[in-house]
Amino acid sequence: MSAATTRSRTPDRLCAEAVDLAREAAEEAAAPGVVGEHVSLVSEGDRVVTHFFESKEPGYRGWRWAVTVARASRAKVVTLDETVLLPGPDALLAPEWVPWSERLRPGDMGPGDLLPTEADDLRLEPGYTGDEDPPPNSVLAPSHDLVERVDAEDAELTDRVPAIEATDHDGRGQIAALAEELGMRRARVLSRYGLHTAADRWDDSYGPKTAMAQAAPASCQSCGFLVPLGGSLRQAFGICANEFSPADGRVVSLAYGCGGHSEAAVMPKPPVPPPPVLDSLAVDEFPLRPARDSGSVSTDTDPSSDDLGHS
Repeated sequence: MSAATTRSRTPDRLCAEAVDLAREAAEEAAAPGVVGEHVSLVSEGDRVVTHFFESKEPGYRGWRWAVTVARASRAKVVTLDETVLLPGPDALLAPEWVPWSERLRPGDMGPGDLLPTEADDLRLEPGYTGDEDPPPNSVLAPSHDLVERVDAEDAELTDRVPAIEATDHDGRGQIAALAEELGMRRARVLSRYGLHTAADRWDDSYGPKTAMAQAAPASCQSCGFLVPLGGSLRQAFGICANEFSPADGRVVSLAYGCGGHSEAAVMPKPPVPPPPVLDSLAVDEFPLRPARDSGSVSTDTDPSSDDLGHS
Protein backbone atom coordinates (compact mmCIF):
# COMPACT_ATOMS: atom_id res chain seq x y z
CA MET A 1 0.00 0.00 0.00
CA SER A 2 1.46 3.35 -1.03
CA ALA A 3 1.98 6.30 1.29
CA ALA A 4 -0.54 8.38 -0.69
CA THR A 5 -3.26 5.74 -0.18
CA THR A 6 -2.54 5.61 3.54
CA ARG A 7 -2.76 9.38 3.85
CA SER A 8 -6.08 9.49 1.94
CA ARG A 9 -7.70 6.97 4.28
CA THR A 10 -6.48 8.71 7.43
CA PRO A 11 -8.65 11.78 8.20
CA ASP A 12 -6.82 15.04 8.35
CA ARG A 13 -6.58 16.23 11.95
CA LEU A 14 -7.60 19.83 11.37
CA CYS A 15 -10.47 18.85 9.04
CA ALA A 16 -11.69 16.22 11.49
CA GLU A 17 -11.75 18.78 14.30
CA ALA A 18 -13.82 21.26 12.25
CA VAL A 19 -17.15 19.90 13.56
CA ASP A 20 -18.46 23.33 14.56
CA LEU A 21 -17.73 24.73 11.11
CA ALA A 22 -19.55 21.83 9.49
CA ARG A 23 -22.54 22.21 11.84
CA GLU A 24 -22.86 25.92 11.08
CA ALA A 25 -22.87 25.16 7.36
CA ALA A 26 -25.55 22.45 7.78
CA GLU A 27 -27.77 24.72 9.91
CA GLU A 28 -27.42 27.50 7.37
CA ALA A 29 -28.55 25.20 4.53
CA ALA A 30 -31.32 23.45 6.49
CA ALA A 31 -34.35 24.72 8.36
CA PRO A 32 -33.90 25.69 12.02
CA GLY A 33 -33.81 22.77 14.43
CA VAL A 34 -33.52 19.94 11.88
CA VAL A 35 -29.77 19.29 12.23
CA GLY A 36 -29.14 16.65 14.89
CA GLU A 37 -26.10 15.14 16.52
CA HIS A 38 -22.80 14.51 14.79
CA VAL A 39 -22.89 10.91 13.53
CA SER A 40 -19.55 10.18 11.90
CA LEU A 41 -16.89 11.45 9.52
CA VAL A 42 -15.27 9.98 6.42
CA SER A 43 -11.97 10.83 4.76
CA GLU A 44 -12.60 11.64 1.10
CA GLY A 45 -8.92 12.19 0.24
CA ASP A 46 -5.87 14.19 1.27
CA ARG A 47 -7.07 16.94 3.62
CA VAL A 48 -10.72 16.38 2.61
CA VAL A 49 -13.22 15.15 5.27
CA THR A 50 -17.02 14.78 5.20
CA HIS A 51 -18.95 15.21 8.46
CA PHE A 52 -22.37 13.56 8.85
CA PHE A 53 -25.11 14.98 11.07
CA GLU A 54 -28.45 13.43 11.97
CA SER A 55 -31.42 14.88 10.07
CA LYS A 56 -34.64 15.63 11.96
CA GLU A 57 -36.49 16.79 8.86
CA PRO A 58 -40.02 15.29 8.76
CA GLY A 59 -40.30 12.72 6.00
CA TYR A 60 -36.53 12.13 5.81
CA ARG A 61 -36.10 9.35 8.32
CA GLY A 62 -32.60 7.92 8.22
CA TRP A 63 -31.15 10.75 6.10
CA ARG A 64 -28.02 12.66 7.08
CA TRP A 65 -26.61 16.10 6.45
CA ALA A 66 -23.22 15.68 4.78
CA VAL A 67 -20.83 18.62 5.04
CA THR A 68 -17.47 18.34 3.29
CA VAL A 69 -14.55 20.49 4.47
CA ALA A 70 -11.08 20.76 3.00
CA ARG A 71 -7.69 22.31 3.72
CA ALA A 72 -5.04 23.47 1.30
CA SER A 73 -1.55 22.06 1.48
CA ARG A 74 0.48 23.59 4.35
CA ALA A 75 -2.52 25.78 5.29
CA LYS A 76 -3.88 26.14 8.80
CA VAL A 77 -7.38 27.27 7.82
CA VAL A 78 -10.17 24.74 7.02
CA THR A 79 -12.64 25.86 4.35
CA LEU A 80 -16.13 24.68 3.44
CA ASP A 81 -16.53 22.57 0.30
CA GLU A 82 -20.24 21.56 0.01
CA THR A 83 -23.34 20.78 2.05
CA VAL A 84 -25.92 18.24 0.95
CA LEU A 85 -28.64 15.99 2.39
CA LEU A 86 -27.89 12.33 1.65
CA PRO A 87 -29.73 9.06 2.49
CA GLY A 88 -28.19 6.85 5.14
CA PRO A 89 -28.01 3.04 5.24
CA ASP A 90 -31.51 2.76 6.76
CA ALA A 91 -33.04 5.79 5.04
CA LEU A 92 -36.63 5.85 3.89
CA LEU A 93 -36.44 6.19 0.10
CA ALA A 94 -39.10 6.67 -2.54
CA PRO A 95 -39.84 3.66 -4.76
CA GLU A 96 -38.10 3.37 -8.09
CA TRP A 97 -39.68 5.52 -10.75
CA VAL A 98 -41.83 3.61 -13.24
CA PRO A 99 -43.02 5.09 -16.58
CA TRP A 100 -46.71 5.95 -16.77
CA SER A 101 -47.26 3.35 -19.50
CA GLU A 102 -46.22 0.63 -17.01
CA ARG A 103 -48.08 2.13 -14.03
CA LEU A 104 -51.42 2.35 -15.82
CA ARG A 105 -53.99 -0.20 -14.69
CA PRO A 106 -57.52 -1.00 -15.89
CA GLY A 107 -59.99 1.47 -14.43
CA ASP A 108 -57.46 4.31 -13.93
CA MET A 109 -58.90 6.47 -16.71
CA GLY A 110 -61.51 9.02 -15.76
CA PRO A 111 -63.66 11.57 -17.58
CA GLY A 112 -61.49 13.85 -19.71
CA ASP A 113 -58.37 11.67 -19.49
CA LEU A 114 -56.49 10.92 -22.72
CA LEU A 115 -54.51 7.73 -23.26
CA PRO A 116 -52.08 8.05 -26.18
CA THR A 117 -51.36 4.88 -28.13
CA GLU A 118 -47.87 4.28 -29.47
CA ALA A 119 -47.35 4.07 -33.22
CA ASP A 120 -45.83 0.58 -32.94
CA ASP A 121 -48.44 -0.82 -30.55
CA LEU A 122 -48.59 -4.58 -31.14
CA ARG A 123 -52.31 -4.66 -30.40
CA LEU A 124 -53.08 -2.62 -33.54
CA GLU A 125 -52.33 -2.89 -37.22
CA PRO A 126 -52.95 -0.52 -40.16
CA GLY A 127 -56.54 -0.41 -41.32
CA TYR A 128 -57.82 0.79 -44.68
CA THR A 129 -55.16 2.86 -46.46
CA GLY A 130 -56.71 3.34 -49.88
CA ASP A 131 -53.89 1.46 -51.59
CA GLU A 132 -54.46 -1.43 -53.90
CA ASP A 133 -52.01 -3.69 -52.07
CA PRO A 134 -53.30 -5.34 -48.86
CA PRO A 135 -51.48 -4.60 -45.60
CA PRO A 136 -48.48 -6.83 -44.80
CA ASN A 137 -50.34 -8.80 -42.10
CA SER A 138 -53.55 -9.18 -44.08
CA VAL A 139 -55.12 -12.59 -44.58
CA LEU A 140 -55.16 -11.91 -48.33
CA ALA A 141 -51.79 -13.06 -49.62
CA PRO A 142 -50.87 -11.26 -52.85
CA SER A 143 -50.54 -13.55 -55.84
CA HIS A 144 -49.75 -13.04 -59.51
CA ASP A 145 -53.16 -14.30 -60.69
CA LEU A 146 -54.97 -11.98 -58.32
CA VAL A 147 -53.00 -8.96 -59.52
CA GLU A 148 -53.74 -9.76 -63.18
CA ARG A 149 -57.45 -10.22 -62.42
CA VAL A 150 -57.63 -6.89 -60.59
CA ASP A 151 -55.86 -5.10 -63.45
CA ALA A 152 -58.27 -6.60 -65.98
CA GLU A 153 -61.31 -5.54 -63.96
CA ASP A 154 -59.91 -2.03 -63.53
CA ALA A 155 -59.36 -1.73 -67.27
CA GLU A 156 -62.89 -2.91 -68.00
CA LEU A 157 -64.42 -0.45 -65.55
CA THR A 158 -62.32 2.37 -66.96
CA ASP A 159 -63.60 1.68 -70.46
CA ARG A 160 -67.21 1.57 -69.29
CA VAL A 161 -67.24 4.56 -66.94
CA PRO A 162 -64.86 7.25 -68.14
CA ALA A 163 -66.53 9.84 -65.88
CA ILE A 164 -64.77 8.39 -62.84
CA GLU A 165 -61.40 9.04 -64.40
CA ALA A 166 -62.41 12.55 -65.32
CA THR A 167 -63.49 13.29 -61.77
CA ASP A 168 -60.61 11.58 -59.97
CA HIS A 169 -57.75 10.21 -62.00
CA ASP A 170 -56.71 7.52 -59.50
CA GLY A 171 -60.21 6.78 -58.23
CA ARG A 172 -59.20 7.11 -54.57
CA GLY A 173 -61.77 9.76 -53.82
CA GLN A 174 -64.65 7.45 -54.68
CA ILE A 175 -62.99 4.51 -52.94
CA ALA A 176 -62.41 6.52 -49.77
CA ALA A 177 -65.99 7.76 -49.76
CA LEU A 178 -67.29 4.23 -50.18
CA ALA A 179 -65.01 2.93 -47.45
CA GLU A 180 -66.19 5.64 -45.09
CA GLU A 181 -69.80 4.83 -45.84
CA LEU A 182 -69.16 1.15 -45.08
CA GLY A 183 -67.32 1.94 -41.85
CA MET A 184 -63.95 0.75 -43.13
CA ARG A 185 -61.97 3.98 -42.87
CA ARG A 186 -60.31 3.38 -39.51
CA ALA A 187 -56.63 4.26 -39.40
CA ARG A 188 -55.82 1.17 -37.34
CA VAL A 189 -57.66 -2.00 -36.46
CA LEU A 190 -57.17 -4.76 -33.92
CA SER A 191 -54.28 -7.07 -34.74
CA ARG A 192 -54.22 -10.81 -34.19
CA TYR A 193 -52.02 -10.29 -31.13
CA GLY A 194 -54.47 -7.74 -29.70
CA LEU A 195 -57.33 -10.12 -30.39
CA HIS A 196 -55.66 -12.98 -28.54
CA THR A 197 -54.69 -10.86 -25.53
CA ALA A 198 -58.25 -9.54 -25.24
CA ALA A 199 -59.65 -13.08 -25.47
CA ASP A 200 -57.31 -14.28 -22.71
CA ARG A 201 -58.29 -11.34 -20.50
CA TRP A 202 -62.00 -11.93 -20.97
CA ASP A 203 -61.62 -15.65 -20.38
CA ASP A 204 -59.87 -15.03 -17.06
CA SER A 205 -62.62 -12.68 -15.86
CA TYR A 206 -65.73 -14.47 -17.18
CA GLY A 207 -64.60 -17.92 -18.22
CA PRO A 208 -65.24 -21.52 -17.25
CA LYS A 209 -62.61 -21.51 -14.48
CA THR A 210 -64.38 -18.91 -12.33
CA ALA A 211 -66.29 -19.89 -9.21
CA MET A 212 -69.56 -18.58 -10.67
CA ALA A 213 -69.24 -20.78 -13.74
CA GLN A 214 -68.38 -23.85 -11.67
CA ALA A 215 -71.64 -23.53 -9.70
CA ALA A 216 -73.87 -22.57 -12.65
CA PRO A 217 -76.63 -24.94 -13.80
CA ALA A 218 -75.61 -24.53 -17.48
CA SER A 219 -73.26 -22.55 -19.69
CA CYS A 220 -73.94 -19.29 -21.52
CA GLN A 221 -73.99 -21.10 -24.84
CA SER A 222 -77.57 -22.27 -24.17
CA CYS A 223 -78.74 -19.09 -22.42
CA GLY A 224 -81.31 -16.84 -24.08
CA PHE A 225 -79.71 -13.68 -22.67
CA LEU A 226 -76.53 -14.20 -24.69
CA VAL A 227 -75.95 -11.70 -27.52
CA PRO A 228 -73.59 -13.23 -30.12
CA LEU A 229 -70.57 -11.35 -31.38
CA GLY A 230 -69.47 -10.94 -34.99
CA GLY A 231 -66.36 -12.27 -36.62
CA SER A 232 -64.13 -14.97 -35.24
CA LEU A 233 -64.95 -14.06 -31.63
CA ARG A 234 -68.49 -15.40 -31.95
CA GLN A 235 -67.04 -18.91 -31.75
CA ALA A 236 -65.99 -18.42 -28.14
CA PHE A 237 -67.57 -15.23 -26.72
CA GLY A 238 -70.78 -13.28 -26.44
CA ILE A 239 -72.31 -10.39 -24.48
CA CYS A 240 -74.52 -10.99 -21.45
CA ALA A 241 -77.82 -9.08 -21.53
CA ASN A 242 -79.28 -10.24 -18.21
CA GLU A 243 -79.58 -7.26 -15.86
CA PHE A 244 -79.53 -9.51 -12.80
CA SER A 245 -76.39 -11.36 -13.86
CA PRO A 246 -72.99 -10.31 -12.47
CA ALA A 247 -71.75 -10.23 -16.07
CA ASP A 248 -74.45 -7.91 -17.44
CA GLY A 249 -73.02 -5.95 -20.37
CA ARG A 250 -69.73 -7.88 -20.25
CA VAL A 251 -68.05 -10.06 -22.82
CA VAL A 252 -68.41 -13.60 -21.48
CA SER A 253 -67.09 -16.93 -22.63
CA LEU A 254 -69.58 -19.39 -24.04
CA ALA A 255 -68.43 -21.79 -21.33
CA TYR A 256 -69.23 -19.26 -18.59
CA GLY A 257 -72.45 -19.49 -16.63
CA CYS A 258 -74.35 -18.12 -13.65
CA GLY A 259 -77.54 -18.66 -11.72
CA GLY A 260 -79.43 -16.27 -14.00
CA HIS A 261 -79.53 -18.74 -16.89
CA SER A 262 -82.72 -18.34 -18.92
CA GLU A 263 -83.59 -22.03 -18.60
CA ALA A 264 -82.47 -22.54 -15.00
CA ALA A 265 -86.06 -22.77 -13.68
CA VAL A 266 -87.16 -25.49 -16.15
CA MET A 267 -84.04 -27.59 -16.09
CA PRO A 268 -84.52 -30.90 -14.26
CA LYS A 269 -82.41 -31.17 -11.18
CA PRO A 270 -80.12 -34.16 -10.96
CA PRO A 271 -81.41 -36.83 -8.58
CA VAL A 272 -79.86 -36.74 -5.16
CA PRO A 273 -79.54 -40.13 -3.46
CA PRO A 274 -80.97 -40.27 0.06
CA PRO A 275 -78.51 -40.40 2.91
CA PRO A 276 -77.77 -43.86 4.30
CA VAL A 277 -79.81 -44.93 7.34
CA LEU A 278 -77.85 -46.54 10.15
CA ASP A 279 -79.84 -48.01 13.04
CA SER A 280 -77.41 -48.02 15.93
CA LEU A 281 -79.99 -48.19 18.73
CA ALA A 282 -81.54 -51.65 18.16
CA VAL A 283 -79.96 -54.92 19.34
CA ASP A 284 -79.42 -57.68 16.79
CA GLU A 285 -80.66 -61.11 17.94
CA PHE A 286 -78.26 -64.04 17.51
CA PRO A 287 -80.06 -67.33 18.49
CA LEU A 288 -77.93 -70.14 19.92
CA ARG A 289 -79.83 -72.87 18.10
CA PRO A 290 -82.10 -73.01 15.05
CA ALA A 291 -85.79 -72.43 15.43
CA ARG A 292 -87.95 -75.48 15.86
CA ASP A 293 -90.13 -74.61 12.88
CA SER A 294 -87.16 -74.12 10.53
CA GLY A 295 -87.27 -77.79 9.42
CA SER A 296 -83.65 -78.51 10.18
CA VAL A 297 -84.25 -79.79 13.74
CA SER A 298 -86.17 -82.90 14.68
CA THR A 299 -89.25 -82.35 16.76
CA ASP A 300 -88.57 -85.50 18.90
CA THR A 301 -85.89 -84.24 21.26
CA ASP A 302 -85.01 -84.91 24.82
CA PRO A 303 -86.53 -82.19 27.03
CA SER A 304 -83.61 -82.49 29.45
CA SER A 305 -81.13 -81.45 26.68
CA ASP A 306 -82.86 -78.10 26.27
CA ASP A 307 -81.63 -77.00 29.62
CA LEU A 308 -78.05 -77.78 28.62
CA GLY A 309 -78.26 -75.79 25.41
CA HIS A 310 -78.04 -78.82 23.08
CA SER A 311 -80.29 -79.24 20.06
